[in-house]
Amino acid sequence: MSDTPDTCGWARNSEIEHRYHDDEWGKLKLDDRTLFEFVVLESAQAGLSWRTVLNKREGYRQHYLNFYPEKVAQFGEAEIAAMLDDPSVIRNRAKIEASIGNASVFLALVDEFGSFSDYLFSQMGGAVITNRWRSMAEIPAETELSKAIAKDLKKRGMRFFGSTIVYAYLQACGYVNDHIEQCPEYQQSITRAREAGYLKG
Repeated sequence: MSDTPDTCGWARNSEIEHRYHDDEWGKLKLDDRTLFEFVVLESAQAGLSWRTVLNKREGYRQHYLNFYPEKVAQFGEAEIAAMLDDPSVIRNRAKIEASIGNASVFLALVDEFGSFSDYLFSQMGGAVITNRWRSMAEIPAETELSKAIAKDLKKRGMRFFGSTIVYAYLQACGYVNDHIEQCPEYQQSITRAREAGYLKG
């Protein structure tokens, strides 16, 4: 792990957050299964800490059948009841039911745009946003972009996916690079986006 004073401050709160930051956060994700995984996890996080979600990630992976949206969209009361009875996931019926409905919305977007990443880029001008923050205090909780995407997703039927969650999702999945500039992972995220062909300039 990158263990320097320049690493994004939140990543130094625990080992699991630090590893997640170095291995995944802010690195561009394009495949639909992974993007759906983060739809589930980010919406589950609403009102809770991200560390809580990371600690329950394996439970989610098992219950959500490795996050294939076409499988999750078919879940019914039996799957809901199993999750409500298992502390390895966040036992919130509203969030669980929303995740099942969100799978159908996700699949509809894939059908319309070709992939969920293509949908996101259609909202973003086709490129990753690279910010230049010097401190964690500068980073916003939401932006006009996240508000617009959240509004569109809500209109399409997605729940527990408001503007703040959308922005956290864009950060996590690498569509917005919000590592602070001096963080060792800042340039890694730029390189990944450039190699994928989604970096302007």
